Amino acid sequence: MSPHLLSVDSLSRDQIDHLLRVAARMEPIAQRRQVTRVLEGAVLGNLFFEASTRTRVSFNAAFCRLGGSVCDTTGFTFSSMAKGESLYDTSRVMAGYCDAIVMRHPEQGSVAEFAAATNVPVINGGDGPGEHPSQALLDLYTIDKEFTRLGKPLAGAHVLMTGDLKYGRTVHSLIKLLSLYAPMRITLVAPPGLAMPDHLIELVASRGHRVEQRDSLASDYADVDVVYTTRIQKERFTAEMSEGFSLSRDFTVDRAFLDRRCGRDTLVMHPLPRDSRPEANDLDVDLNGDPRLAIFRQTDNGIPVRMAIFATLLKVDELIEKDLRPVRWFVPTRVGVDDAVL
Repeated sequence: MSPHLLSVDSLSRDQIDHLLRVAARMEPIAQRRQVTRVLEGAVLGNLFFEASTRTRVSFNAAFCRLGGSVCDTTGFTFSSMAKGESLYDTSRVMAGYCDAIVMRHPEQGSVAEFAAATNVPVINGGDGPGEHPSQALLDLYTIDKEFTRLGKPLAGAHVLMTGDLKYGRTVHSLIKLLSLYAPMRITLVAPPGLAMPDHLIELVASRGHRVEQRDSLASDYADVDVVYTTRIQKERFTAEMSEGFSLSRDFTVDRAFLDRRCGRDTLVMHPLPRDSRPEANDLDVDLNGDPRLAIFRQTDNGIPVRMAIFATLLKVDELIEKDLRPVRWFVPTRVGVDDAVL
């Protein structure tokens, strides 16, 4: 495996399967039943030059669950780059302080440029409209877990991706990961101007998958296994695109859509944050508490997956079982008050 995780393109099918197996071994730690200290003394540098809550805290928690500690920085204003420092200089300096680095940056390709200056493992936490490899891995892990629970095979699955497919980096990474598995059907539904990039569609089709594009959710999706919806990335729009743009109700994923157009076991996923304002027409809050809504199981899965990434890159993945003990603090049986009972 490469010393860095910058793109899912760097991962082979065997490496992906290895990461998912390691993530499964991390579950008792992520679920707060056991403790490990395999990264005791190691320091993570979290460099987030773009707003983040889930990804940043999830990486922090994953590193701490392995026994490490975290140094955090967020935003350009409080960084040396605001004074004109290059990515190269920042990388070399941070590598002298930290044993691993997670970086998020608004410019596509910036994290790869940063990683080129160091041998310390660098993980891409999102580079503008480019990629988000750890999110794609936790999405794939979630789909695999949910399909196992439902007794479904991944081969031949029907996955619906909707929302901002042009700037939504999570779908860019996920569709490439899915393309490495047995042929499936992928339906893409995007508002005008926000379609999946052609080169990704061509890549997936070249690997034997059936790809279909539609312009509305107002169709029959009874055979869809997964609905993966994304927030509209207005912060990446040009001024011309922003002017007068609004998302119609035709792209909202809500209880009515699932009940009328999808099957009983259709899973709903979203990389979050979702825009919960009624006029946003994103993933509707009326699905909260519905067992088909997998978004919080999805975020929970980010911890074992990111633990697996750290453990593999820092080469302690084979030491986990030798370094476990039970937790000593109170842990609730269910994290959320309205978590669905499956």
